[in-house]
Amino acid sequence: MSADPKKIVIVEDEPSLVFTLQDTLASEGYDVFVAKDGDKAVDIVQEEDPDLMILDLMLPGMSGFDVCREVRDQNYTFPIIMLTARDQEIDKVTGLNIGADDYITKPFGVKELLARIKARLRRSDTYSKMKPVKEINLDPIHVDLSNAVAEHPEEGDLELTTREVELIRYLVSHSNEPVSRDDLLENVWRYEFSTNTRTVDVHISKLRSKIEVKPDDPKYLVTLHGVGYMLKMN
Repeated sequence: MSADPKKIVIVEDEPSLVFTLQDTLASEGYDVFVAKDGDKAVDIVQEEDPDLMILDLMLPGMSGFDVCREVRDQNYTFPIIMLTARDQEIDKVTGLNIGADDYITKPFGVKELLARIKARLRRSDTYSKMKPVKEINLDPIHVDLSNAVAEHPEEGDLELTTREVELIRYLVSHSNEPVSRDDLLENVWRYEFSTNTRTVDVHISKLRSKIEVKPDDPKYLVTLHGVGYMLKMN
């Protein structure tokens, strides 16, 4: 029995591009859903729980950045490929920091987009097969990954972002082993091109502020200079 087709949401308001993408993806066997604005996109995500989103940055109402933030705030982890007519590094950095997985700049070739989609879905499937970790103890802080909360003895419950939960789970799966920034970009961000390892450093710093008593002198999430990071666990 064949697997159910993957669900892809196209969030785009340019009719000709929507028609091309919808027709191409349907012919590849994907279930395709279309939203012409951000509010509709969020509704579709909640109704369909898709496997991937193709998201234009320039939308009426909510911007693509806003949609990405909203989806990640609701703890959806499916890959997001952003479409932009502006080949600007700041857009890419911003998108990565709020949860996008990949970028493609207009105009683009259909074959290139299909290759990106297949790569994202493949990485996503690999990640989803990892044994889910529900909680870890980083004495005196208890990290409840199921509810995305770090239970701090002095500061109370600190909420974790979807990316922070994914980051912890990947580090736990490689605990007591060095993990490079490129590894994290590829396996947590599922980003093919290691163009901005600073993204990883920023997230690690924010995560330390939630799971370490002394973030400037970490006990568990340590930096290995010239290598990357390691989560030290007993």
